[in-house]
Amino acid sequence: MSAKGTLSRAESTRRLATLAWPVLLGQLSVIGFGTLDTLLIARYASADLAALAVGGAAYFTTFVGLMGVVMAIGPLAGQAFGAGRLDEAGDHLHQASWLALAVTVPGLLLLAWPEPYLWLARLPPELESKTRTYLAVLALALPASLLFAAWRGFNTAVSRPRIVMALQLGALAAKVPLSILLIHGAPSVGLPALGLTGCAVATAIVMWGQLVAAVVITRRDAFYAAFGLHRRGLHRPNAARLRELVKLGVPMGATLLIEVSGFTMMAIFIARLGATPVAGHQIAVNVVSILFMVPLALSNAAMTLVSQSVGARELAQARQIGWHAVQIGLALAVGLGALVALGREGIVRLYTSDEAVVAAALPLLAWLAVFHIADAAQTLAAFVLRAWKIATGPMVIYAISLWGVGLGGGYLLAFDVLGGTPRWLTGAPGYWMAATVGLVVGGVALIALLAWAMRQRSGER
Repeated sequence: MSAKGTLSRAESTRRLATLAWPVLLGQLSVIGFGTLDTLLIARYASADLAALAVGGAAYFTTFVGLMGVVMAIGPLAGQAFGAGRLDEAGDHLHQASWLALAVTVPGLLLLAWPEPYLWLARLPPELESKTRTYLAVLALALPASLLFAAWRGFNTAVSRPRIVMALQLGALAAKVPLSILLIHGAPSVGLPALGLTGCAVATAIVMWGQLVAAVVITRRDAFYAAFGLHRRGLHRPNAARLRELVKLGVPMGATLLIEVSGFTMMAIFIARLGATPVAGHQIAVNVVSILFMVPLALSNAAMTLVSQSVGARELAQARQIGWHAVQIGLALAVGLGALVALGREGIVRLYTSDEAVVAAALPLLAWLAVFHIADAAQTLAAFVLRAWKIATGPMVIYAISLWGVGLGGGYLLAFDVLGGTPRWLTGAPGYWMAATVGLVVGGVALIALLAWAMRQRSGER
């Protein structure tokens, strides 16, 4: 239980980069699904783009909240792997798979009957119909997506993210031609143009193919034999391990749900303002989501290395890697946020030539630099805390900062509830300002919590 000395920032950077770059490419391929759909639908019909903004927000909110519960496998399998308990790490994958199947049920019900989202959005009948159909078809992808999330979390925890990256890149490559075909149709062979629904059909097909590939690899790759994954089929549910997953996963899932819904619910409320404002918001969301992949990849790498170090009882290294990840991530966020904020007009015009939509998107991206830096800070701190199995405190911080300050404050500004809101802060810009302030509050609070937690553990070896 002795520490192995200190790690330099350069050594931490090397170890983090080794894990982060395949995670980054894999996550960019995932966000590429949304980017591809946004680009294709923006050129297909503005009404479909508005429905995509609402439907995408509804699906993403549902999926991420449930995925957060499943992703508790990361710190648990990572600590078992770091301690050399490989059979235990492998069993966590089986138990996380059972958990993924369990949480799929409420997710399917919510996507099949999305009344809460539609009630909040108050869409006109045409957009509501498009959104309902989109979510009903996309529900078919949910079981495969959650099961793959468990497999991805396991592979990241045991320092094998490249195989996940390969499957995710393959999935994106398959989705590109499939989406184009299904959106626009092929009259020569009797295939009608499905528009927005085509995006959902393509996603469902690709996600199930990705899961099948993951199962085949797990059964045939010798790497997984050491974890007991070749010996027999799916393990029976283990009550003790499931309780451990749920105990950590529920606050993790709630935290992710709060984080994502604090942002995606903006689209639901902005939809009340009309198709053009929500279309501009959808473009801004997609740009921010692409940027977010950098701190997210670094955060996943940090959680893996910190979890493994904690499992190996190398606690001094665990503390150092966590802090180095936060410092590196903030430096990258400053540079990327500034570059994209300065070039925002050219970026928006890559999505659309509709001047009304361009005008709606540009004021939102004016907040991007500060938004992205704060977003990176809160994500990095939260993931490092999860590696130490600290999840409840971050959940409370997220609820106050993102729901209270961000979503609640945004509603007050956007709809001028109290009166006296400056005109330039009404509508979508009010939501983006409040969301930025909420992220700043959350980022500062989470870094302060991380500092406090590390002080409490400073005497441990």
